[in-house]
Amino acid sequence: MSKRNSQANKAAARERLRAERERQAKKDKTRKQVVVAVSVVAALAVVGGISYGVMQLNKPDAWEAAADAKNVTAPKNTSGKDGTTVVVGKSSAKKTLELYEDSRCPVCATFEQGVGETVSKDVEAGKYKVQYIGATFIDNTDNGEGSKNALSALGAALDVSPEAFLEYKAALYSAEFHPEESDDKFAKDSYLIEVANSVDALKDNKDFRKNVEDGTYDAWAMKMSKTFDSSGVQGTPTLKMDDKKITAEGSENAPMTADEFTKAIDKALKA
Repeated sequence: MSKRNSQANKAAARERLRAERERQAKKDKTRKQVVVAVSVVAALAVVGGISYGVMQLNKPDAWEAAADAKNVTAPKNTSGKDGTTVVVGKSSAKKTLELYEDSRCPVCATFEQGVGETVSKDVEAGKYKVQYIGATFIDNTDNGEGSKNALSALGAALDVSPEAFLEYKAALYSAEFHPEESDDKFAKDSYLIEVANSVDALKDNKDFRKNVEDGTYDAWAMKMSKTFDSSGVQGTPTLKMDDKKITAEGSENAPMTADEFTKAIDKALKA
């Protein structure tokens, strides 16, 4: 190999090496740009995710939105502001029994199981009317949504008829269907519909089912709950007539048996 050829080869090698270094530099630059871009996107995603999470935390849930609703759909067979006055019975009955209850309340279930049938017979006979005031405070103390959801479903039953309302309320409190206070079964629409299928007027009732599943009376339930909260009543069940509590003789508590109740209500009716 001649000296000239050797120098030419060396020059060519140096050129190839320079070109290779340029290519490698370009690749390194591109790689850095990609890494930076990915990092920026990831950072934006994290920030966006945090922002979305904060927004979701600050966003009111369905029940909070229902409580703040300005337009309230009230069930049929109601009266008063937002339909929160629920009175069942004959218009000829001179006196009204106010009944304050929370659907998840175990003592309310005991009352209904022991006294509910007597109340229904008295109302049917025109002995007095019943004004129902529903509460949801157990959802706050025991956590959950069952009190609110059951109250909304009671609104759906009331929309069918006052009789369906009373029968459904009795079914919710029955030994067969009423859960433990800590068991939030009433939060499930499917369970409320299962209970309703034990009431003839509600069994396979498409309108009732739709109103329960759509939460048609959720806002109404929350307005009813506010009515309870502003009543000054501290617990459930509470019974009142002529603004005076009805209690078992010698007790500060509501009567839990039909006999105790009849004695207390007859005394109140005579007052």
